[in-house]
Amino acid sequence: MSEKVRTFAAFKTNRNMLQIGTKAPMFEGADENGNIIKLTDYAGKKLVLYFYPKDSTPGCTAEACDLRDNYHRFLAQGYEVLGVSRDSAASHQRFIAKYELPFHLISDPEHRILEAYEAWGEKKNYGKVTMGTLRTTYVIDEQGTIVDAIGKVNTKEHTKQILK
Repeated sequence: MSEKVRTFAAFKTNRNMLQIGTKAPMFEGADENGNIIKLTDYAGKKLVLYFYPKDSTPGCTAEACDLRDNYHRFLAQGYEVLGVSRDSAASHQRFIAKYELPFHLISDPEHRILEAYEAWGEKKNYGKVTMGTLRTTYVIDEQGTIVDAIGKVNTKEHTKQILK
């Protein structure tokens, strides 16, 4: 999709998103093993940074499994993949083990990273408005610049959206 289409999609869904061409916000968080992961760990590499609501739910599982099933394609094109949700490290460990995910998941219970990446906000579920994770993906280049922003994620075919 072109940047104009993505901007329109973000407007239509009433979402703020980080702009393509801007520097990705610095982040630091613990992965499923308690290891600290930072954006600077990916300097000189391309990164698919995806934000999702909850481990082991249908949409999040479909998205993670699509990324897993196409992981070799990401690696072949020089991308690393990293997921972020509010789930605990223990939940991430179970999710990774159950679905054999080959990438790390960051636990962000205070939603600091989610907020920095405009992936935290109002959600409507069955007419009820709550605050929560907004499914979002950013593609970040080797210099730390956002080169793609996807706010309307197709969980079953997310790889196609990213590697278009």
